[in-house]
Amino acid sequence: MTIDGALELMRNAMLMVAQVAGPALFAALVVGLLVGIVQTATQVNEQSVSFTMKLLALSAAMLIGGPYILQLLVEYTRHSIASISEVVK
Repeated sequence: MTIDGALELMRNAMLMVAQVAGPALFAALVVGLLVGIVQTATQVNEQSVSFTMKLLALSAAMLIGGPYILQLLVEYTRHSIASISEVVK
């Protein structure tokens, strides 16, 4: 295996992590920001409201993006298993 091949595997792994975790992190970020703005405006600083809203947003993001994420992971796994012979050389 060459250095270019190893770098390609690492790049693909990092890209896969970003694609899998991205939708959930983005949903939590947006909802956390909106809840924080509302809590600041109303001066209600209850942590359970923020946690509950983030949990609902993460659940919705996983329900909506779950099939796409699963397809990405299956495709990545197939590609990784197929490239084992190149790594072992």
